[in-house]
Amino acid sequence: MLVVYVPVLKGKAGEFYALAHTSPAVRRLIRPVMELVPDDQVRDLLETFCDHAMNYVPDHMVLTVDCGALSSARVLEGDAGGPVARVSESLGLRGRPMSPVFRPSDRADVLSEVAQAAAEHGHGACLRVSVPGADAETVPDEGHLHALLASVRLEPEEVDLLLDAGPVTGPSRNTLTFRVLDALKALPGRPWRSVCLASGAFPVNLTGFPRNRATPVVREDARLWRDITERWSGAPLDYGDFGVTHPRMPPRSRGRPDPNMRYTTGSYWQVFVYPKVKSGNDDFFDLSADLVSSPYWPATGAGTSWGDERLEDCAVRRRDKAGGATQWRAWATSHHLAVVTSRLARDGVP
Repeated sequence: MLVVYVPVLKGKAGEFYALAHTSPAVRRLIRPVMELVPDDQVRDLLETFCDHAMNYVPDHMVLTVDCGALSSARVLEGDAGGPVARVSESLGLRGRPMSPVFRPSDRADVLSEVAQAAAEHGHGACLRVSVPGADAETVPDEGHLHALLASVRLEPEEVDLLLDAGPVTGPSRNTLTFRVLDALKALPGRPWRSVCLASGAFPVNLTGFPRNRATPVVREDARLWRDITERWSGAPLDYGDFGVTHPRMPPRSRGRPDPNMRYTTGSYWQVFVYPKVKSGNDDFFDLSADLVSSPYWPATGAGTSWGDERLEDCAVRRRDKAGGATQWRAWATSHHLAVVTSRLARDGVP
């Protein structure tokens, strides 16, 4: 059974650059979800997001768009519709197909916008359900689910179900496994277009990481998915994660980060963080050289992904500039997408 990879990515420039440079092999196996990251200037945020989608999303790739972190209020006084309506209209004018995300907790006006977006684009929608935890969220029951589908005017066969387990760590994985299984069993049966389990294990930030060397971080999200699929006998589960970022929305960035690379290697990330000693970001040249000469550099080398090509260019100084935070995130995400899809295609595990 072919497992599709559902990367839930922050809708920032670096992630869009990574999508733009995916190989045909990667594109065949991914169904990307892009989350809009809140900003004070909502109108500018939406336009920038849609411009990036037009310029960088590969042709014929349907982008699943999640506006859930934004206020559902009108974008500007006098404007008709909130973020879902505005993004749908803007992407439609740009000829970019989308599938909107909706949640059990969404208000009626948001669900109405989702219904309109799904009708205009013709690619269904994605129902994102959080695994119940310490908060008050519950899995929708039969009546609630029926009302949700009626509100968005879609049949289950037109809806991708995304079960979001949130952050996972080594100590929390066992407990979360039982909570996910309980949620899967509690969900009323429907012939969904697909069912995906997503979680994220990358740390909130790189504070406290040692400098000038690689530090392993276990990909507990991949382990959680394997724990669940070994126990679950229902509909096959696609694999979702949050790329090389923490699942929650990031705080507003302050200043420039130290040169870093979040490098996916099978069951681990190897996290390289180097102090800023040289002018500009030239320390990243040293980081890249150490990465390329390390045991973590894959046998496929620069051919692994577009991001790996850029890392090798930095390692041998074929670039004048070592890039910055946006480029490093793009290269790390590019490599991550290639590694996960390759593992799923070859071994059936992420």
